[in-house]
Amino acid sequence: MAKEEPLSTSKDLKELQKKLSLLVESIQNNSKVIAFMKSPVGQYLDRHPFMALTVLVFVAMSAIPVGFFVLIVVLTSLAAFVGVILLEGLVISVGGLSLLCVLCGLSFVSLAMSGTIIVSYVVASSLLNYWFPPRPVTQQNSSGDCQLAMKSADLEGLYQE
Repeated sequence: MAKEEPLSTSKDLKELQKKLSLLVESIQNNSKVIAFMKSPVGQYLDRHPFMALTVLVFVAMSAIPVGFFVLIVVLTSLAAFVGVILLEGLVISVGGLSLLCVLCGLSFVSLAMSGTIIVSYVVASSLLNYWFPPRPVTQQNSSGDCQLAMKSADLEGLYQE
């Protein structure tokens, strides 16, 4: 029994090694990896495996903090954008309501002033007609034009003197 376990373990390790070699081969045959390995940076990392491992570990470890930072920046920008929209909407709403109140007040004031002016006109007109009644027309012209008759009567009086 003890001998069967090492055989199954070595068999599992061989399968794992085969899968890993297939994975490495598929990565190395990728066109983007080939293009990167032909670049100067890829050639430098190929000649310096410790540096390549350091860069790989750094990129893997920095992915989470960089991801959190980008998430915070996006959320903050979104919150600021929404906040600006809400603030702008609030300012426009308050300004619109203020304008509505001012215009309603102006309409009531204009109605009151119009009423006051009309009442003042009617009262002043009535008082003027009461204090200074219109002169009765003494002579009527045959055409019925009163003003012409009054003017002609005044002109006749001037010629007679």
